[in-house]
Amino acid sequence: MNPKSHGLDPIDAEFEPEDEFTTAEARPSDPFAEFPPAREADSGGGALAHDPFADFQDASEPADETYSEAEAADPFAPPAATAAPSNPVHELISTTESALGEAMIPRIAIHVFCEQQDTAETAERAATDRRMGKATATIRLGGLSAAIEAYQNQPTPSLVIVESLASAHEMLVQLDRLAEVCDPGTKVVVIGSANDIALYRELMRRGVSEYLVAPLEPLQIVRTISGLYADPSAPFVGRQVAFCGAKGGVGASTLAHNVAHAITERLQTNAVLVDLDLAFGTAGLDFNQDPIQGVMDALSQPERLDSVLMDRMMARCTERLSLFAAPASLDDDYEIGPDAYEEVTQKIRSAAPFVVLDLPHSWSSWKRKILLGSDDLVIVATPDLASLRNAKNMVDLVRRARPNDPPPQLVLNMVGVPGRPEIPVKDFGDALALAPSLVLPFDPKLFGQAANNGQMLVEVNGKSPAAEGVNHLAQLISRREPPPPQKTSFLANLLRRK
Repeated sequence: MNPKSHGLDPIDAEFEPEDEFTTAEARPSDPFAEFPPAREADSGGGALAHDPFADFQDASEPADETYSEAEAADPFAPPAATAAPSNPVHELISTTESALGEAMIPRIAIHVFCEQQDTAETAERAATDRRMGKATATIRLGGLSAAIEAYQNQPTPSLVIVESLASAHEMLVQLDRLAEVCDPGTKVVVIGSANDIALYRELMRRGVSEYLVAPLEPLQIVRTISGLYADPSAPFVGRQVAFCGAKGGVGASTLAHNVAHAITERLQTNAVLVDLDLAFGTAGLDFNQDPIQGVMDALSQPERLDSVLMDRMMARCTERLSLFAAPASLDDDYEIGPDAYEEVTQKIRSAAPFVVLDLPHSWSSWKRKILLGSDDLVIVATPDLASLRNAKNMVDLVRRARPNDPPPQLVLNMVGVPGRPEIPVKDFGDALALAPSLVLPFDPKLFGQAANNGQMLVEVNGKSPAAEGVNHLAQLISRREPPPPQKTSFLANLLRRK
């Protein structure tokens, strides 16, 4: 908002809200009147911030966590049909956004002045979001009037969010008074109750950074703030997917490697696989790679890691899949601080649309930080009591620390071992209140042959249930469908035969 400036147009004393701001009902000829317009300009020069369709449910998030026996019988069956979305344009936008990684909001101070208790509670939930970990938020009641009074004798923070339920005329009068006490560089986001395109444009003209219509969801506030401080010159942020085993030996590393391969080869998009099990990592063995440099070299000097050095350290497994291999050596103790892991993983996210992290089973502060900061989590377990206890502890931790994110993906591996008593799949899911995304049968021959040959499951037997399950999980994580097969001409087939 233009601070302490007389350049703003003063409020006309004869301003009539019914003349200047007609309601949506008065403009039936405008088919888009029920939606706020796209951002035309940002007072701070930032990128587009607000999704005008964000008031609707995100199509990428599961709406129901119920689990049926039919799903256990056929873990690769497509999900049940759901009602058509009310807004197909929003479905396209939200699906595109959900397939990308989300950057952390910078270290800024945020003051929120609410008029409604519901808005204050929503802002508090947004303040605890993982993407807001670096920012500091202060939430008060009182709305615009309280904000004007508070900044009479104190500086304004980087961002001020104010709620106003007043009429358009009164809101603009109070915003002009707020502009007189705002410091240079302060951004202002207004929360109102009128879904009016004319009001929106007037607020943008007066220097307001964004206008949101209540009621809100926590992620609307978080993504609005993120958009205001997005750096257009910064590299994009890839989606980070962390694989973690509920206990040792459940096959989490094997699944991580195969899913990374499926994302690149079946869905035809670039990905980076990072093996963070420094002492016992198997990614190099699974891909028949023995690179000279790897993730340990990056972790030892994270400040030196750039795109050029990253390319030298990564091994090329396929045309689209790159590997940051672990040294898999016991010569060092690998005492590396959590800040180094965070810095390296954040830099790797700029190298590809998808970054798959293979995490070790051991628990540490850096692993906890990466788990809670990843865009997607995959917990791999076997149907036994130890896996159930550990998986429940992890799921409970994730739900407490990530209240605005969907639950992790649960994979039950090695189901149906002959002669072994097992917890039924349905009982396992009910105990966690989480339906398994994938149930893989026990197939020692397929997995053993793939491991010994340095191959992926699909390369050994692409028609096996395990390979099809990996492809299914890759589609769930990436939120993409495989491209249609290319049709070859009759002449091309003849030339191929020759």
